[in-house]
Amino acid sequence: MTRAFLVVLDSVGCGGAPDAAAFFNNGHPDTGANTLGHIAEACAAGRAEEGRSGPLRLPVLDGLGLGRAIAAASGLQAPGLGAKPQGRWGAATEVSKGKDTPSGHWELAGVPVPWDWTYFPKTEPAFDDALVAEVCRLAGTGGILGNCHAAGLAIMEQLGAEHLRTGWPICYTSADSVFQIAAHEEAFGLERLIRLCQDLAPLLHARRVGRVIARPFVGEPGAFKRTGNRRDFAIEPPSPTLMDWAQADGRVVHAVGKIGDIFSHRGITHLHKGKSDADLVAHMLRLADQAEEGSLTFVNLVEFDSLYGHPRDVSGYARALESFDARAAEFLARLRPGDIALFTADHGNDPTWTGTDHTRERVPVLVHGAGAGEIGLCAFTDVAASVATHLGLRETGPGRSFL
Repeated sequence: MTRAFLVVLDSVGCGGAPDAAAFFNNGHPDTGANTLGHIAEACAAGRAEEGRSGPLRLPVLDGLGLGRAIAAASGLQAPGLGAKPQGRWGAATEVSKGKDTPSGHWELAGVPVPWDWTYFPKTEPAFDDALVAEVCRLAGTGGILGNCHAAGLAIMEQLGAEHLRTGWPICYTSADSVFQIAAHEEAFGLERLIRLCQDLAPLLHARRVGRVIARPFVGEPGAFKRTGNRRDFAIEPPSPTLMDWAQADGRVVHAVGKIGDIFSHRGITHLHKGKSDADLVAHMLRLADQAEEGSLTFVNLVEFDSLYGHPRDVSGYARALESFDARAAEFLARLRPGDIALFTADHGNDPTWTGTDHTRERVPVLVHGAGAGEIGLCAFTDVAASVATHLGLRETGPGRSFL
């Protein structure tokens, strides 16, 4: 019996989505967005020199076929990523009408989103009176702050002092189907914030809003900082996912990072959380040694997206990629004969792009442990089908295995 490790590098897209023109950032279509390709170009041109220098160096991922995957997805020959692949490589295209975390992860796990998400209008206020009243009732406050579309770090800095003065939660949204609440861990209370989001989630899920997210922070005005205690309350997938298929066949399923939150903790045997991606990679390395035969380990590494994609930090994104690539070598060395490790992403977040939102892109699909060769262009659901086929599960979903 063999094992499977599915690792989602959150937002590490590779361009070329055929419907990118239907998705927007700051009023500009996502046509031409390419997270990996544009980072590689910026590095090669000397425009990503903060904390690193020179061309983008990803010998492990490129050795699996990353450069070829970028070219297959978008036609771009990424500078510095030209290794001859020793793994299986391709690029996946999403069909769900969203460029967000639940849409991408659900579809990678075999369940395309069957409905249109609800998005809040780009008006001020963004939220209707009934929703605001319910937040106030649950929070026990006389009002809320924000009530708009905003970038999380910016609104924390803008309204953090007023939040400390009034005790009112900071509520905001984005281009995703999401309702986010930021609050000070000490002044407002972490447990209170999480309970507020949890209690509000059923109302918003009934409206087809994908996630309610608790965004705790600490510090003082001018020195606020998010903590690692974020919690996502996502709407439940409408049908069984890869993890449910595995559990139905008696397999152990390990969820690393926010996988539990994304899938409403369904189909999970063991949950492994951490304060940072470094903690989550440590879990991944440990599970490479310890995960049971026949098990599935599903990993999400969010900081590419949260710390570098949304803030449009090209150098930081490049540093994070290079740091992960070095740990990936250690991870692959720990795998057993017969294991596979599949690296992919859920959407793009091009740090060179306009705006601060995700970008609609294809995503790389890189497989270690299944020989070498081209997968070509495939579907997100093919990822689930391939993992299920490798594990010998009875259910493989709507996709087609490329293994």
